[in-house]
Amino acid sequence: MRSKFTELTFNIIMRMVTGKRYFGEETEGFELEEAIVFRGIARDVFELSGATSMVDWLPFLRWVDFQNLEGRMLSVRKNMDGFLDGLIEECRTKRDCRNIINETLRLFPSVPLLAPHEPSEDCTIAGYHVQRGTMVLINAWAIHRDPNLWEDHSSFRPERFEGVKGEAYRLKLMPFGLGRRACPGAPLAYRVVGLVLATLVQCLDWKKVSEESVDLVEGFGLSMPKATPLKAMFKARQSMINVLEGI
Repeated sequence: MRSKFTELTFNIIMRMVTGKRYFGEETEGFELEEAIVFRGIARDVFELSGATSMVDWLPFLRWVDFQNLEGRMLSVRKNMDGFLDGLIEECRTKRDCRNIINETLRLFPSVPLLAPHEPSEDCTIAGYHVQRGTMVLINAWAIHRDPNLWEDHSSFRPERFEGVKGEAYRLKLMPFGLGRRACPGAPLAYRVVGLVLATLVQCLDWKKVSEESVDLVEGFGLSMPKATPLKAMFKARQSMINVLEGI
């Protein structure tokens, strides 16, 4: 039973930290190679933390590296650093939250019509001749839902942005405009929205007020608010109360 309780404890801790478990049956999302590395590190840490070194009693044995405890500790630290670096790099490369934000801004841009522009010289846009000084309004809402640009354009699919970088969608997704006159606060907005969204999901349990589906009908206004405001109930997760108190 001791081994089972040990595995349960480690699974609880690592599920809280990484969202993964490293003991038990191999189910969906179970990464065996990563689990083997973690088990080895945990075993070595516990073994070395309780080991008795004869060097503490007979210091001259240090000259011959008796028991090689120091070398084993350095090896465990190296393995632990590599394991943790891998988890940190995985967090950096996984863009689930950013993909959700991008898809939300695609379907529901905060400002459907971008700031008016005036071309400094005559130009041609999509086959239309635009004279210098003409006021041009960019309909970001229409561009974001153009079936010629987006596959399954009316569906909420954050995975469409998975692995996509650079020009592949930068010129199609423009919630903050493009070019030199784009909103200078866009990088800050992405960081703040990502932080707030992740905090709301991690720290709170959410529930709808009624069993009806959320009404996504758009209302009237400069920022295109919802026609029917969202009503939801939330409850702070017990394990996250200290985090919320520090915000």
